[in-house]
Amino acid sequence: MSESLKNTVALVTGASSGIGQATAIRLSDAGAHVVLVGRNAGRLREVAEKIAAAGGEALPIEADLRTNAEAERIIQQTIERFGRLDTLVNAAGVMLNGPSIESPLQDWDAMVDVNLRGLMYVTKAALPHLAKAVSDSPRKVVDVVNISSVAGRFAAAQVAIYNATKFAVTAATEAWRQEFTRQSIRFSVIEPGATATGLWDAKGQWDGFKAMFGEVERLHAEDIAEAVSFIVTNPRRVAINEIVVRPTDQP
Repeated sequence: MSESLKNTVALVTGASSGIGQATAIRLSDAGAHVVLVGRNAGRLREVAEKIAAAGGEALPIEADLRTNAEAERIIQQTIERFGRLDTLVNAAGVMLNGPSIESPLQDWDAMVDVNLRGLMYVTKAALPHLAKAVSDSPRKVVDVVNISSVAGRFAAAQVAIYNATKFAVTAATEAWRQEFTRQSIRFSVIEPGATATGLWDAKGQWDGFKAMFGEVERLHAEDIAEAVSFIVTNPRRVAINEIVVRPTDQP
């Protein structure tokens, strides 16, 4: 039976679009105050206005999470505004795949910086506040949900660095789960298959990978948001450690 997130605070990175945006809206629907973090200030405001129109409360924060200082700033602003943090969803990510010889090194750096370093910095800054929230939460549990990928389970040609970052996210999540499980901080990882988000728009990647996926009907961002909601609305006794979600027709 799902629990309400009323009087809790959720921070979602990558909230200006795709899985992050859908997740922020879904968690607001479940009762949480939501902090929206992303690099597109205009789209963050639009999401915040949509949440407010539905009766929720959202704080948009424009940030580039590739530096630790920015990660610490968004956590501090969250605490200043709401006084607590109960749920962290690391959904920010970039995917810049292609032939390794032709791929610019800056694309590889961007994937490492956003997909791994950004997640690492935000999680590090959030952990003390998540631990504190356990003590005064009626639910007696808090959550970190990291969005990885099926690319964090299986390697593929022309996906080397994206694979590397997502394998790292999956591994780090499990290590953190083991470290913090007795402190009632649940760590979970979601590994989506092909999902119709803006990740595929960069450099026309969907066209390049159509041969791999064929005519597969891709997942929607809302499908992954439902998985996040399922994880964080479970009662304290239930920890969902890992969810793999693929389109029905994806091999």
